[in-house]
Amino acid sequence: MARSAAYRPTPADLAAAEGKTIPDVVAPDLRVLFCGINPGLWSGATGHHFARPGNRFWPALFRSGFTPRLFRPDEQEELLTLGLGITNVVPRTTAKAAELSADELRDGGRALVDRVARYRPRALAVLGIGAYRTAFGHPGITVGRRPDGLGTTEVWVLPNPSGLNAHYTLDALAAEFRTLRLEVERLTGGGADHCTG
Repeated sequence: MARSAAYRPTPADLAAAEGKTIPDVVAPDLRVLFCGINPGLWSGATGHHFARPGNRFWPALFRSGFTPRLFRPDEQEELLTLGLGITNVVPRTTAKAAELSADELRDGGRALVDRVARYRPRALAVLGIGAYRTAFGHPGITVGRRPDGLGTTEVWVLPNPSGLNAHYTLDALAAEFRTLRLEVERLTGGGADHCTG
């Protein structure tokens, strides 16, 4: 069950969230379907994607121009009105993505291919280089657009927005998101530009 923005999970709430799943934010024919590795415990406890304080997904969306303002995790459903959605490679919550097995990531990759075929987003953005490498068996990939899409869906690999990812500052992360946004808008003939500069 989704909780309000004011809700802060207790340690007991976080422990109880282990292994839960949360619903995708998805609809047919989105501009971009963002795909996290798996929900964290804050997401499992609140019912909202990228809910942990310090996660930079929501600020990166705003700074890159995907959203007209900084959304809170409890406003995730509003993304659909902008042609954006959220899913995960692996649906179960864990404290850290490193707790996922390679088999879980590969199974999740196969399920993600099916989800993309069903919903047909213009672009799929997988948020996590290592997870993409394992889930799809491409050990040498880097950030950016993949030459091999999924049907008519372009596939992009973007950095993990977790605050634990020290390789990318928020500005660098937003720049990668902005590159995706500009390319999707070029391919679709435009779209609302909410870029803040």
